[in-house]
Amino acid sequence: MAVTGAEQTLQIHRLPQSKYIDALRWLPPLSAFDRFVVLAVFDSDSDSSSVEIHALNRSDPPNLTPQSIWASPSRISSLRVSRSFHKPLVAASTFAGSLHVLFTDLVEASLDSEVSIPEKSLHVGPISCIDLQEKGSDCVSVGEDGRVNLISIGDSRLSSRRVFDSKGLVSYTAARWASPTEFVTGGLGFSLQLWDQRKPGGPVSQVKGNWAQSTSSGIVHSIDINPSRKHTCLAGGSSGTVFAWDIRWQQQPIILSGMATGGANAHSPSESEVWEVQYDNYMHSSNMGNVSSSRILPVMICSEDGILAVVEQGEEPIELLAEPCAINSFDIDQQNPSDVICSLEWESIAILTRP
Repeated sequence: MAVTGAEQTLQIHRLPQSKYIDALRWLPPLSAFDRFVVLAVFDSDSDSSSVEIHALNRSDPPNLTPQSIWASPSRISSLRVSRSFHKPLVAASTFAGSLHVLFTDLVEASLDSEVSIPEKSLHVGPISCIDLQEKGSDCVSVGEDGRVNLISIGDSRLSSRRVFDSKGLVSYTAARWASPTEFVTGGLGFSLQLWDQRKPGGPVSQVKGNWAQSTSSGIVHSIDINPSRKHTCLAGGSSGTVFAWDIRWQQQPIILSGMATGGANAHSPSESEVWEVQYDNYMHSSNMGNVSSSRILPVMICSEDGILAVVEQGEEPIELLAEPCAINSFDIDQQNPSDVICSLEWESIAILTRP
């Protein structure tokens, strides 16, 4: 595994936790001195779940201080944060099928109020994934039941409409907004679908997983859309597979990592499930002058076999962490992209600061 000289000065702090962290996200700060993290927490002893806001104290070593807690009726399946709303939003879906939107008050670092949709209203069974619009008030939800829903967020209520229902013939496991009117979903067989609200009835474009010869049963677990190149969709899934798709064209995806092509891949940091993918703005800014408009920008991934790494098209990956347990979630601070926070399966949080 290649590690550059800069990465050798990476600062890593591990913060043991008393509960299991299902997901985590940075919250948008009010000032350069405020740093908050939102956690989706599961307590196996009491079989209870919650969403918690913690303040990050950048002392040596750093620590997290609980600020606010909201008890969830079921274990949380997906967690999202909106950074562009009159109040920052935290959205959480559950394995029981309910959806909850929490309004935050960062002056007091508290979860201010809640609007929700009860279980069995949106999906039959768990909600696989949700995503909030970057600059809007809509949320998309998908499930293995084959349903795709859009939820409008108001100050006092949520309203939903069903975009599609495959009656279980198609399974969806990931979703991501591409524009105010378009979003991408992913699921079984490394498939991706582009949906346009202006063209109802079904996806307007899709890529099918028949290119993934020996692992065509693979699953897409996570999707990201680059904010500066909204036509480029990134996906991560089974067998260490990470690939990009230009949603403007019907063409084969660009494989960045994994065994999806049926042969050995020298640029694969992981051979297990890739749980999350995000474009890495820190690496982008560091190499701005060397990136062409057609090149896939650097990508950060975390995996079931405990790898946190940066993958770049045509380059050896940069390994940031190699843990003896799964890394199930991470987030790059959009205001300070040198900072990364991730959750380790063995009840621990790691905070990484890159030079």
